[in-house]
Formats: sequence, structure tokens, C-alpha cells
Amino acid sequence: MSRAAPPMIRIAGLTKQYASGLQALKAVDLEIAKGEIFALLGPNGAGKTTLISIVCGIVTPSAGSVTVDGHDIIRDFRLTRAKIGLVPQELHTDMFETLWATMRFSRGLFGRAPDAAHLEKVLRELSLWDKRHDKIMTLSGGMKRRVLIAKALAHEPEILFLDEPTAGVDVELRRDMWALVRRLRDAGVTIILTTHYIEEAEEMADRIGVISKGELIVVEEKARLMKKLGKKQLTLHLVEPMASVPEALGEWGLALADGGSLLEYTFDNEQCAAVPALLRRLGDLGIGFTDLNTRQSSLEDIFVSLVSERPDAAPGRKSA
Repeated sequence: MSRAAPPMIRIAGLTKQYASGLQALKAVDLEIAKGEIFALLGPNGAGKTTLISIVCGIVTPSAGSVTVDGHDIIRDFRLTRAKIGLVPQELHTDMFETLWATMRFSRGLFGRAPDAAHLEKVLRELSLWDKRHDKIMTLSGGMKRRVLIAKALAHEPEILFLDEPTAGVDVELRRDMWALVRRLRDAGVTIILTTHYIEEAEEMADRIGVISKGELIVVEEKARLMKKLGKKQLTLHLVEPMASVPEALGEWGLALADGGSLLEYTFDNEQCAAVPALLRRLGDLGIGFTDLNTRQSSLEDIFVSLVSERPDAAPGRKSA
């Protein structure tokens, strides 16, 4: 019987408290498998960037441990950091250098031998090859964002962190970036992303983690999370508007919308069997409808629900 492969990243009891008293992370435990795409969601200030920064060796933890491919990030800093590529939120690079020079420097910084073929491949995949001799300061905002990704991939990392990688970028770059992410995952690269575009996490991720006020409140496979917490909503377009829901329909917990012209039934997977009975009952009562449609809760709905259910959640806060 073969043993399961060890996690690519293992985080145990990770805590970060700043001198100001702010506790950015509270005893976070997390394991991420090799070749996995893991999406970390949370409001601004939830601790996403702090968590990434600690794993990448940029911020020192107050307590806890992190191992990368079995190596402690503090004791084996150079080894573990060389396995990681980071695409930060902000552009940090030499604006007066050419793109090609920056790529060569980034690769050498991690002790990798020169490899012009690899750098060319990365630049072509990101539609930057024609700009290789241009100074970075002359590039557009979207091109500069592509430069960040290219730099992170220059030394062929086994782990790629994407911290809000598509914030404020155009649709074409977003599409190119996710196509590249899929190719990297297929090649065995482990990818951790934070994003405000929850539909991207819903499309791309294998697992979802939700962090709120420094606490990892849920980690779940995407499909299982959708099944467990997702709701369905059946909407009936009534022939005649109703002023109120009849008492005879009370057991379904229905709601009226759009001035009484829409009748809505919200249910989970275990309540699917109740839908035919509801439709029969409507027929028995002579309540007609011209159309019906169903809607599945999105990951955004689930995220908002999880955060808003926290006892210390800020009222009305819905941003991801």
C-alpha cells in the first residue's frame, strides 16, 4: 500500500502579531498538495498577504512553522525560497532595466544557470517577447503586470504565489494568465492565489480556503463546499401577482418578489425532492405560472455567508 505524498506546503500554528498589537494571523493550520491550485479568499485586511509573505520569507512569524517540500522556511531559507515564485500585488522592479536584463537577473538571483530558451518560452507565453529589449518604464500597465509574472517564473519555481494577480487588468491578460496557470498546474507546479474575482476561484481552484480576521474559517474542496453550503433557488413567474403567500403553501417557506409577480423557493440539495410536491400543490390551488428557472448559489454567495455568520463579522460587509 503506497503512502500518500507529503504536502508541498505545510503550515502549522502560524501566528503573526505586530508590535502595534494587531494580530494578523491566528494559529493557522493548512496543507497544500503538489500540483494543486489553492484559492485563498478573504476581505481586505483578513491576513491573505501576511500569510503569503511569511511563506515567501518576507515577513517573520510570531509563532508556528512552515515547511516547503519538507524543508523549514527559516532553517533552509535559500533552498525553500528558490522553490517559490511570487507575483505580488504591486510592481517592484527596476524601471530603467530592459525586460530581458531583468529576467536574466531574476533567474541568477536564485542560483539558476543562464537559460535563454526558458526565458524566451516564458516571455512568448506572456506575449512579451517583442518587448524584451524595451525598458520596463516604457511598458503599459498591463504589460508591467505581465512582467511580474514573467519574473516570478524566470527561475522555474515549483510553487507559484499569485497575490491578487488580475486586479485592475484587462480581460485579455486575465484570459492569458489563467491559460498559463492551467499549463503550469499540468506541469506539476503548485499554485496558491488570492483574488477578489471570486468567479476565477470558482473556475480555477481545486480547493478553497476562506480567511477572516486572521483565522482560516474553512478549507474545503471546491465542489464539496458548493454542495455543502450552496443553495438553489426556484423562481416561478406567476400569471397573476399575489399580495401574500397562501397559508396552504406555508411548509415550503416561500417568498414573494417583484411586487408579488415572482414566487421564490430556496432549498438545499436534501430538499430537491420537495420541488415536485410544491408544483403539484400550486396546481391544486389553481396558481398558474408562465415560466420557471433555478439558480445555484455562487462561491461569492457562500463566501459572504461564511464571513457574515462569524460572531465578530462587520455588519453589512460583503466585499471579498
